[in-house]
Amino acid sequence: MNIRELAKLTGTPERQIRYMIAEGFVPPPTGGRAYADYGDDHVAAIRRYLTLRQQGLTPQSIKVLLAGGMTVPFPVCPGIALHVDPHLIGVSMDVDDVASRVRHVLEDVFMEPNDARQQHAVRKRPR
Repeated sequence: MNIRELAKLTGTPERQIRYMIAEGFVPPPTGGRAYADYGDDHVAAIRRYLTLRQQGLTPQSIKVLLAGGMTVPFPVCPGIALHVDPHLIGVSMDVDDVASRVRHVLEDVFMEPNDARQQHAVRKRPR
């Protein structure tokens, strides 16, 4: 797709896309200047940048996150935050599958001690 199509798809002005490319938030297009071509990786990078900006991060903070291999905390409720690899933000994922996995972790974490011992004993029974 060309930059106009990318801008329309992401709802981002062409000028802003060029800024994000120049600053390294979005990879350069393939095909050079004359035949610039954009794909899913560009869409994901734009969505990642916009999501992080909406979360209140400055462009400099986003650069540090992406370069440093840090995670982005998203508060869920008091005392609990979901930490996400910034490279996954903007990428299409099966949210139901992720939510199910998170649910299982939380159930294990907040299980009463007696329940945990019983569940552990059930798991250890020979078949």
